[in-house]
Amino acid sequence: MEESLTLRITGEAGQGIQTIGSVLLSLFKDCGWHLFASQDYMSRVRGGNNFFEIRVSERPLFAQREKPDIIIALDKNSLNIHKSSLSENGIIIFDKERSGVQDLPQEFFDVPLYNLAKEAGGSELFANSVSCGVVAGILRLDFERLSAALKAAFQGKTQELIDKNISSGRLGYDFSNKNFASSRFELKNCISTSGKLLMNGNEAIALGAVRAGCKFYSAYPMTPSTSIMDTVAHFSKDFNICVEQAEDEVAAINMAIGASFAGCRSMTATSGGGFALMVEGLSLSGMTETPMVAVDAQRPAPATGFPTRTEQADLNFLIHAGHGEFARLIYAPGTIEEAFYLTVKAFNMAEKYQIPVLVMTDQHLADSYRDIAPFEMNRAEVESFIISKENSKKVSGYKRYLYTESGVSPRAVPSWIEGVIYADSDEHNEEGHITEDAATRVRMVEKRFYRKMAGLLQETIAPTVYNLDKASTVLLGFGSTYGVIKEVCERSGKRLGFLHFSQVWPFPAREAILLLKNKKNIITVENNAGAQLSGLLMREAGIKVHCSALRYDGRPFTVEYLTEKIEELKKK
Repeated sequence: MEESLTLRITGEAGQGIQTIGSVLLSLFKDCGWHLFASQDYMSRVRGGNNFFEIRVSERPLFAQREKPDIIIALDKNSLNIHKSSLSENGIIIFDKERSGVQDLPQEFFDVPLYNLAKEAGGSELFANSVSCGVVAGILRLDFERLSAALKAAFQGKTQELIDKNISSGRLGYDFSNKNFASSRFELKNCISTSGKLLMNGNEAIALGAVRAGCKFYSAYPMTPSTSIMDTVAHFSKDFNICVEQAEDEVAAINMAIGASFAGCRSMTATSGGGFALMVEGLSLSGMTETPMVAVDAQRPAPATGFPTRTEQADLNFLIHAGHGEFARLIYAPGTIEEAFYLTVKAFNMAEKYQIPVLVMTDQHLADSYRDIAPFEMNRAEVESFIISKENSKKVSGYKRYLYTESGVSPRAVPSWIEGVIYADSDEHNEEGHITEDAATRVRMVEKRFYRKMAGLLQETIAPTVYNLDKASTVLLGFGSTYGVIKEVCERSGKRLGFLHFSQVWPFPAREAILLLKNKKNIITVENNAGAQLSGLLMREAGIKVHCSALRYDGRPFTVEYLTEKIEELKKK
């Protein structure tokens, strides 16, 4: 088998592309292969052109490829759009009768998807399961594995519906076994991935919040963040979590702040446009020193932009969002594992320093699936920094904003202590009462900003390092570009190394300076047009990069795209 195999399922929104994708993911996972899957979808309920792409390999995968080896085209439009993307030895599975194609090039595999669907299930809707069977047959996989995957996909439905889907899969499987003689895509030597999880970035963030003890989640649905709320809601009864779909993002963040004030770990999530509405609430969190976790799942902007595409253009926005100056922490996970662990850490750090902590992701990481090992709970310890209910009974003369060396005041929960807790969004003294005293103002600014930032700088997460000693060129990235950078570097034969920043604020300048000392060929890899990471490096660390590989068409970097871009930049 080749290094990896890529399948692309494409058609109109509403044709069940995700159903095929989820069944095949389950099938390949059961066969023991490593997986990476991503989605490209338009902002519409019906029509247009979407695709779900799955890459399988013997080794762990982190990125997608440019050219698929197998394309399942569910309509004529998809055939025309994607046929030029096919790899050299690839095939296109399609229904000739439905597509109206007369001439049959060698790479086309005509399958009567819709007739087989009607034969097995009595409806063209079963063409999805036929397609799954066709792929399983082409790859010479055990049909029982496909049957199990179909059962799992339609669990909870009637037995009749499950049986019809399995029968549809069987017809597709038998058809491809009989009519597709080539074995060039046959998967062999399946390895064991027993116990592995199959998850996307949003699910990992949601599970991280559950693990961290989040008890209140409020949000207004906004692509691509919505599935975080869906996942938290799914587990809400099991873990006693209150999930509130707010009327807008202003309400969502203020509800989260209110819940946190009452002693409840809280969270909200949105995309850039929604976060713009949350900015005043962000400042409220900073002024009242109320811990809160917010997720910005980025998409192309400004305004509505590309609602369902990906981008990394909110970096500067998140660093500078809010009026005035106050401490904040920003994580940018690069993998599904980091999405989980950093979300847990975000809750701990928000409570420890009584600040807003932001988790910056994007559509690519949010919607991409990988097989991963189960999370290690000892790496995701939950830390509490609130005065316990028992110790609260011993508190007297409580001052919510008590001056301390660290800038962090002891935090009590209202009703747990006998005294009254005063909190104010106006400038205030130690007790929380409004003041316009200049000296108090200076001390409070230093408390909220200087002292807390000094503490955060002592707990900075160092960037991930790969092959810096031998590399002639170093790639720098943050967030979701980790996977493609990693794979391109591994394929380069030690010519390339990389640094990946999973914490972007406070920026780990000291670590960057030490690691990049004497490195002359530095390239940032960014899904934005302004090379924002490059500018951040110059501002915070005085490091001038050689050039930047940028992509801002709403699509993520592929292995081929980034490789070609690097070669172009090196020639210049």
